[in-house]
Amino acid sequence: MGKCIVFVNQKGGVGKTTSAINIGAYIALAGKKVLLVDFDSQGNMSSGIGVSKDKPTIYELLAGQIETEKAIKRTSVENLDAISASIDLSGVEIELAEADDREFYLKNALEPLKTKYDYILIDCPPSLGLLTLNGLAAADSVLVPMQCEYFALEGITLLLQTVQKVQKNINPSLTIGGVFFTMFDSRTRLAQDVVMQVKSYFKDVVFNTIIPRNVRLSEAPSHGLPICKYDPSCVGARSYEKLAEEVICRG
Repeated sequence: MGKCIVFVNQKGGVGKTTSAINIGAYIALAGKKVLLVDFDSQGNMSSGIGVSKDKPTIYELLAGQIETEKAIKRTSVENLDAISASIDLSGVEIELAEADDREFYLKNALEPLKTKYDYILIDCPPSLGLLTLNGLAAADSVLVPMQCEYFALEGITLLLQTVQKVQKNINPSLTIGGVFFTMFDSRTRLAQDVVMQVKSYFKDVVFNTIIPRNVRLSEAPSHGLPICKYDPSCVGARSYEKLAEEVICRG
């Protein structure tokens, strides 16, 4: 069975989607079959990996309008597939509000694919609403990207409380797969202090690789390419390659 990983942080702008795309791409380059699932109505992952937001998307899959296989789209990276999202997904929280099993729609939709892929990576919206709960219910583990700033420390406490509630009530097998830092600026004392504080609290849960601020990482999504295709020699690419290796090593 493939491993299902969800990327979650209720704070926007922390590099969550960029990380999901590039970790997925480098895992695929390592010879593993990877599926990226865009579960955010903004569809940034879909744009960033260069797949169409036209139907069929994750919305049609959740609605039971198509078979699971019909939702899969190919990317420019070998072994890397994707299920895209569009603005239609924004109505799901309202549509599922009264459903008895509303937290399990994504889990049920992805279940047939766990034997076809080594990794399924889910990119959730920057919130702790019903879509993110579906992501947490479907996943085996959670990866938490953190920007190196003060407010990130406050936000992660709320996130961990949500994960604990999901473990207790929805998905007992869910684990914290790891915390990693993005947009790191070694020139600032604050960034270094945040890294030290988080490492002292989470210890082995924190990944060793830190993703630096890098212009090429910011440019790549506008070309619909992961960094391994856009500029594989830049510092951002090398960092994500190392981080992907850590993810694989952790199982």
